[in-house]
Amino acid sequence: MKRSRPTHHLTKSDVIEEIPLACSDELAAVEFFEKQRWADTPCCVKCGSVNVYKMADAKTGERNKRFLWRCRDCKEQYTVRIGTVYEESRIELRHWAYAFWRACTSKKGVSALEIKRHCQISYKSALFLMNRIRFAMAPEVPTPPLMGVVECDEVYIGGKPRFKGNNKRGLGTLKTPVFGAVERNGRIYRRIVADVTGKTLKAEIRKVVDPRSRIFTDDHGAYTGIGKEYLGGHSKVCHSAKEYARGDVNTNTIESSFALIKRGIIGTYHNVSREYLHRYLWQFDFVWNTRRLNDGERTVLAVKSAEGKRLTYNAAPDRHV
Repeated sequence: MKRSRPTHHLTKSDVIEEIPLACSDELAAVEFFEKQRWADTPCCVKCGSVNVYKMADAKTGERNKRFLWRCRDCKEQYTVRIGTVYEESRIELRHWAYAFWRACTSKKGVSALEIKRHCQISYKSALFLMNRIRFAMAPEVPTPPLMGVVECDEVYIGGKPRFKGNNKRGLGTLKTPVFGAVERNGRIYRRIVADVTGKTLKAEIRKVVDPRSRIFTDDHGAYTGIGKEYLGGHSKVCHSAKEYARGDVNTNTIESSFALIKRGIIGTYHNVSREYLHRYLWQFDFVWNTRRLNDGERTVLAVKSAEGKRLTYNAAPDRHV
């Protein structure tokens, strides 16, 4: 008897049909973002009243060129951009729709150069646009604790050097150390760390892993003793002895997720500075944590996550260590 294929990736989302038009027509893009934000009940962004209406051109009766809404109660005029990551952005919403779609459907990410070419905007604008989208994808704080079997690992992330002689690995490398933890068949958490010492890595584990969990790691000495703090204990595989799995004990999931980031940076972004690496981690983590959604559902979630967040051009870099 043939095993039936899972259907969650085959479900057709309305968004998949709406996105192509939203990416090419500004009015369709505005209506797409309005639908995702307010559904069938648009409301005032200032007082919350639903007694609002679309402002129209007095001569033609068509929508105002700025796509304004007006509240009959508090007289506020506003657009769907207010209170989102694209507030005060001069980039057309059809380009935002395209960038959201590509960021949510490209397994290894999409570069600002690709957005620049497609949308015909400057590289500076494309880079800032993508950074705003990654900011929208940032995880909630505090992060809900990871449960069950949790795999933990650490890697050094950075682009390939121009000269092979500079490609030092492990301790002493110029690349950025990143800690990661992932639930078996569940959520992932990754964070830039100052170093990969026991004090630092154990502190990260305590921060995001539930005390009732079971910890799986490799044989890095920094994890020694962490099992005493967890009900399920600590099991490890000895990579130095070429052991990569022992029964259900392995770190294959967290290692494969890091491999995806490395290939994305090398193949798509080429190089990412330490200052902004955490935003790229947010994007990869968002796609991982929503992997059971189809592309349309993931895009809608990202657009909804953009509400209530602002990232100005002159803002100081986010605190991430």
